[in-house]
Amino acid sequence: MDGKKALRKYFSDLRNAEKDSLKDIIISERLLSLDKISSAGNILIYASFGSEINTWDISEKLLLENIPISFPKCRENGVMTFHTVGSLDELKTGRYGISEPDISLPQPVITKKTVCILPGLAFTERGERLGYGGGYYDRFLAEYPQIYKIAPTYERLISDSLPAMPHDVNADCIITEERTIIINEQ
Repeated sequence: MDGKKALRKYFSDLRNAEKDSLKDIIISERLLSLDKISSAGNILIYASFGSEINTWDISEKLLLENIPISFPKCRENGVMTFHTVGSLDELKTGRYGISEPDISLPQPVITKKTVCILPGLAFTERGERLGYGGGYYDRFLAEYPQIYKIAPTYERLISDSLPAMPHDVNADCIITEERTIIINEQ
């Protein structure tokens, strides 16, 4: 078993044990209170599943605030695109059992006011991220360095170190139930 695979299993098991709706609410409130969120031109957000931090409540609140939100669509060729929704009802269960938008929905215009809510299994205080291994976010975000990346996670999933590669994209901000870690003000 390679090192990253073993780490993914370890942090996945740890996240499953940490899953707590109260912690999710605290993380959501912290995230929604950020100036970067209220001033965002649009927000790229993932549809949470399993033990991930609940992004459904965040998405609903953003829609109520009339902040445009877009969800990812993973394609067979390793490409990920985002598509803007006006309602969470526009998401359907797709690849990997994750809710996703139809590719016919419009793609957001990416600007320096675009914010990405970044999924991951673990992070370091420097913003390094252990993802799920598909590389979708790394490839997408490499094309748009101006996107501000906020990672919601549980405090216990902050690691002293993670195996990082030069192509890995880091978070600019990490939100846990205990604190907000600003890595890059941008």
